[in-house]
Amino acid sequence: MNDISPDIDPALIDRFAAIVGEKYALRDQQDIAPYLMERRGLWHGRTALVLRPGSVDEVSRIMRLATETGTPVVPQSGNTGLVGAQVPDMSGREIVLSLSRLNRIREIDVLSNTVTVEAGVILQTLQEAADAADRLFPLSLAAQGSCQIGGNLSSNAGGTGVLAYGNARELCLGVEVVLPTGEVFDDLRKLKKDNTGYDLKNLFIGAEGTLGVITAAVLKLFPKPKGREVAFAGLSSPEAALSLFSLAMDRAGAALTAFELIGQRPYDFTLRHAPGVVRPLSGDWPWYVLMQISSGRSAEDARALIEEVLSAGLEQEIVGDAVIAASMAQGDAFWNFREVLPDAQKPEGASIKHDISVPVAAIPQFIERAAGAVQSVSPGAREVCFGHMGDGNLHYNISRPVGGDDEAFLGLYHAMNKAVHDVVRSFHGSISAEHGIGQLKRDELIATAPPMAIELMRRVKTAFDPAGIMNPGKVI
Repeated sequence: MNDISPDIDPALIDRFAAIVGEKYALRDQQDIAPYLMERRGLWHGRTALVLRPGSVDEVSRIMRLATETGTPVVPQSGNTGLVGAQVPDMSGREIVLSLSRLNRIREIDVLSNTVTVEAGVILQTLQEAADAADRLFPLSLAAQGSCQIGGNLSSNAGGTGVLAYGNARELCLGVEVVLPTGEVFDDLRKLKKDNTGYDLKNLFIGAEGTLGVITAAVLKLFPKPKGREVAFAGLSSPEAALSLFSLAMDRAGAALTAFELIGQRPYDFTLRHAPGVVRPLSGDWPWYVLMQISSGRSAEDARALIEEVLSAGLEQEIVGDAVIAASMAQGDAFWNFREVLPDAQKPEGASIKHDISVPVAAIPQFIERAAGAVQSVSPGAREVCFGHMGDGNLHYNISRPVGGDDEAFLGLYHAMNKAVHDVVRSFHGSISAEHGIGQLKRDELIATAPPMAIELMRRVKTAFDPAGIMNPGKVI
């Protein structure tokens, strides 16, 4: 067995292991390794133990023992987070609590349009189960093949469906949470209307495992659309994209279920580096929009709506060129283009990433001002802008200059973050639209958020976790 030096008393490790059984208490460092690094490789940690409980009772017993012994616990779901919230620190004192074995779909209630799931259920598995019941679970992320519901809720995940259906918080009706003391808060209710005091579930959603361990949730389902149409459009500017969005909202209303903005640079990177993608439009444009319209009435209705929007856009010279997917397969190919786009930036060298939101109406101004801020920090750096324009969330990433040095560029990380985030704040925006705070943005949050907001967060943290054992060093 390849163990690290025991930063945790071996006798205590044995006590924790006895709760889940030796098979589900990982001590060998080869087995532990996948739990110690996040997907971008920015955060690394150490631990002597990964626990994989198979029941809520086991999670409760683990947390009781952790409180009794002052042992810090890092909850982890699919390990797809991008801000380091799920990674232990380098002290070796923290243990990782993996929720992957809590993977049952407990109930699908078609009449109530709800599903009750455990935290370790993979998002794609839930989507497929809902589809089999002739329902839609609309949360959609690039990592949906491996991310898990507990992590989706703990990070208040966003994705491409927020425009029509909201973030994970809006999709959740109730939660089951194990508190740091081991007590279980059972709030697995299906009610859409409930005004009985504080909405406690929303303290845990988006808390990134710092207040308790989400073990299950009741989530909303929706009727499956009877028609779906996807289109790719080429435009001259972000202002034109904003005009198209306004037009689409006026003509399609709630049937507009996605509106993604893609700059020319990430579009070109995807064509250059992503295997198997097909050019959506024959010509090149400075900006692109991927738009989806879903109809609850019929396929013909969805087709008529998207044709009406694009025809009006072409007539008003908002849209330069557009293509509507000729089949479901082509529509899926358009979406695949968007989903592989973030990874297509990697071959271009080091990058500095920003997950921001501003009011939708301010997006063109933000893009213009942020470009100037970027060039002031690193002349020749390449803005890679794409994201969920319909809800104001942009992934404003910066690739190093062509031929530049990766290490030197990454040395500008804090200066670049400050420059971009200063522009974000000038529009009263957010420096973390959907990825969370974790370790990556903790210090910036503390330094720049209103002092009263930080004080209230600390009071909440202290009230729920007075021993400070829940995911320490994350968020606040």
